[in-house]
Amino acid sequence: MLSLAALPLGVIGDLRSRRLVITWGVAVWSAATTAGGIARQFWQLFTCRALVGFGEAGYAPASQAIIAQYYKGRRRAFAIGVYSVGMALGGVLGIWLGGVIAERYGWRWAFIWMGLPGLVLALLASRLRELDRRPPPPIVETLRQWWQHGMHGVTHYVMPLAICAGIGAALAGFFSLFEGIPSQFSTALFGIGTSVGIAWTVWRLVPLAVRRTTAAGAVAAGAFDDFQDAAILVLRTPTLIWIFLGGAMVTFAVNGLVAWAAAFMQRMHGLSVAQVGAEFGVWALTGGVLGALVGGRLADRLQHRWHGGRVFTSGAGFVLGGPVCAALLLVHDLRWFGPLILATYFLYTWYNGPLAAVILDVVPPAVQASVLGAFVLFSHLAGDALAPPLIGYLSDRTGDLRTAMLLLPAVGLLGGLVILIALKTVARDMRRVIALDIHVSGQG
Repeated sequence: MLSLAALPLGVIGDLRSRRLVITWGVAVWSAATTAGGIARQFWQLFTCRALVGFGEAGYAPASQAIIAQYYKGRRRAFAIGVYSVGMALGGVLGIWLGGVIAERYGWRWAFIWMGLPGLVLALLASRLRELDRRPPPPIVETLRQWWQHGMHGVTHYVMPLAICAGIGAALAGFFSLFEGIPSQFSTALFGIGTSVGIAWTVWRLVPLAVRRTTAAGAVAAGAFDDFQDAAILVLRTPTLIWIFLGGAMVTFAVNGLVAWAAAFMQRMHGLSVAQVGAEFGVWALTGGVLGALVGGRLADRLQHRWHGGRVFTSGAGFVLGGPVCAALLLVHDLRWFGPLILATYFLYTWYNGPLAAVILDVVPPAVQASVLGAFVLFSHLAGDALAPPLIGYLSDRTGDLRTAMLLLPAVGLLGGLVILIALKTVARDMRRVIALDIHVSGQG
């Protein structure tokens, strides 16, 4: 869900408001996380987790596009690196605090307490200032608009869906109490109720669409044009082609390593998940934080003297990190494991700020969130969505998880080399964007 929703939400951010995409995204994923704590059946928990991914989808493209507005020069990669450090720290603290709460009070309270603070953060996100748009209204006015034009309007048109889905859920819950009735029957009841609700909602929206034909047509045309412009821009910008291809490969390597790390330590070194977190989590977190900050700073310093500085830093981290990651997988002495984890994550996180900064450097401001959304979509579907099942398949075929996981540093190294090909094109693509900005400013 995160991958599929990233591009359309990026387009909406460019067309409408990146601040609102972030605000509603944080609100949706926080509310869905909290709702996961009261889920009673698989489909309910599945829906909540899918909504979490939907809420998260628009956050990275919109937030990085806003950062790009504030940091247009030599500090852009470092600023995005700091942003990525916040994401990493939040993820680690969330897992840690969630584990503590789950251990003491149960997993349901972990979902609830991890979700509730996000609703407050959503309100704070509504105060973000976009430089090219009007400042946000006062907070009291924001809450009033949410109620009048947001909650009230949404409730009016979505009520049929809520009623039908609620009836379907109630019937599914009732029949699930009987042991002789298969679970598929309850799931089918919920699906039928939801489908009827969707059909009813669409039927009620038709008059609204007819009354607002002109406005709706303008929005639809704008969205389609933005999709088209983003796609054409990627295909016509050689730097973006290399960044997209290399980015998918390095995403494959990084997230494949994260996904299989615990299983690797259990099978190869006989450690439990708790031992892995306690003994090596700090090494990984330290390496990741230092890598993101050092990579961003190094990229900006090189960029000040050379147009390829950010491209070089993004690719070099994986070229240098590939052999280190391979050593991490091959070493048998656990005394070396901690330092190798730190070095691997240090080098593998250099790209966090610079790679996004490269995309922003060669993309006009009007479609930055759209292109970042396209990158998230492509890199996840062609990268980390493939890594876990492929490594598992190779492990089953070879009978050795270590051998299968050696594919990760190999693909990461290749991805770093592909990114470095963009050194030949990035200067020309940056000059094209600068010329376009000057042209647009002149017309304004």
